[in-house]
Amino acid sequence: MIILGIILLVIGYVAGISILWTIGIILVVIGAILWILGSMGHALGGRKHYW
Repeated sequence: MIILGIILLVIGYVAGISILWTIGIILVVIGAILWILGSMGHALGGRKHYW
C-alpha cells in the first residue's frame, strides 16, 4: 500500500493531476499506520501481522 501510494504521488506530481496526489498521500498514511500497528503486534483484519 505504501509503494502504491508513492507511485501515485510521483505520477500525480509529474502529470499535474491533483487527485492522484491526494490518493497517494492517503494510501501512504494508511499504509504507514497499518505497518506500525502490525509491527506492534496488534491484530488487523484478523491477521496477527500486516504486510
